[in-house]
Amino acid sequence: MQTFQDIENIRKIRAAEQSKTWGLVPTMGALHEGHMSLVRRARAENERVAVSIFVNPIQFNNPDDLEKYPRTVERDLMLLEDEDVDLVWTPPKEIVYPPRFQTHVAVEKITQVLEGATRPGHFLGVTTVVAKLFNMFQPHRAYLGQKDYQQLAVIRQMVNDLNFPIELVPCPIVREADGLAMSSRNVNLSAEGRQQATCLYQSLVRGKELIDAGERTATNVRREMTDIVLKHDRATIDYISIANPDNLNELETIERKVLISMAVFIDSVRLIDNMEVEV
Repeated sequence: MQTFQDIENIRKIRAAEQSKTWGLVPTMGALHEGHMSLVRRARAENERVAVSIFVNPIQFNNPDDLEKYPRTVERDLMLLEDEDVDLVWTPPKEIVYPPRFQTHVAVEKITQVLEGATRPGHFLGVTTVVAKLFNMFQPHRAYLGQKDYQQLAVIRQMVNDLNFPIELVPCPIVREADGLAMSSRNVNLSAEGRQQATCLYQSLVRGKELIDAGERTATNVRREMTDIVLKHDRATIDYISIANPDNLNELETIERKVLISMAVFIDSVRLIDNMEVEV
């Protein structure tokens, strides 16, 4: 496994093996089994696998969240070595965003709801750094987890609009035994917070049960989901959404496949989760 911080060596290696198929797994590090599932999928479907590890400062609208984001690069590299990754990029901020940097990639409508509504500027940071990664690595495929459902949708829009010759491969959410979606932020939970964090999954499951049972009024589903979360004294709801999975607009009547999604603070740790439900 080769690891670099600079851009020049990444480009040289990629250019030297143009005949090989490359899969890219973009990450912010603090790797867990969810990330490893992406790496293994990339390994199975490509001749070469690249991983980026970069805590992207411009996608954080909260400085405290950026400061608290876990950084475990040495451990991450050992995990990636075990998975037979070929190339890892671990740049400092100054290389990704050099002095006088002033170019951003903006996706419009689909970034204005859900995460975009509560985290101003978040997706501008995401699309900018991902566009840079796609330009630099020029992968045939990029592997993204469905836990960040809106992020996947936003990047898909960017890829289509800007004609990136890249196949996006969505990969299923990986959960702990009690249903909690794996996230790098989970390590910041206290012991009691970790127990209460299962309320996200419990709420999603209840939403699915109601829809499966024939409930078609979205407000009724949101109300019961909200009640489940608020039974936990460490939980504060950012949003609970029942939306069209294509454009992420909120629904009042449930008539087809829907995306149930939520963002919840457990103490000061913000967690997200989602579930698609067929009607």
